[in-house]
Amino acid sequence: MRDESYISFKEMCETFGVTPRTLRYYEYIELLSPLREGRARWYSPREIARMKLIMRGRRFGFSLEEIRQWLLMYQQNGTRAQYEVWIEFATKQLDVLAAQRDDIDAAIADLRKLRDETVALVAKLPPAEDAPPGNGADNGAGDGTD
Repeated sequence: MRDESYISFKEMCETFGVTPRTLRYYEYIELLSPLREGRARWYSPREIARMKLIMRGRRFGFSLEEIRQWLLMYQQNGTRAQYEVWIEFATKQLDVLAAQRDDIDAAIADLRKLRDETVALVAKLPPAEDAPPGNGADNGAGDGTD
């Protein structure tokens, strides 16, 4: 039986900023199980809470399979088991995110170095008096107009 605490398919998409296709996919892989009335889908407070966890898990970089396993643990083994699995997943994901941050920091440092080297090279070059019209950028027509 549906009451006012349920939200529609459209409201669920709007609330969580997901496409209808994404929401249907989450249903297909059994992350969500809305109430169906004809063709309409209604999401209970339980499904809304599950969607919050799904979105949080995605934001943290967890795979849908990891999120699915975590939600299944909650259904089958209660809260303590869910927390223990969550701690294990979170520890692993923190390591993954730290490695990604290190990679990004290295890429930023490399790009800055290359940019600085290029700035130094450009500073040593004579002014470009004989540059083609439009400084080498054209409109693709090959006629020299910008």
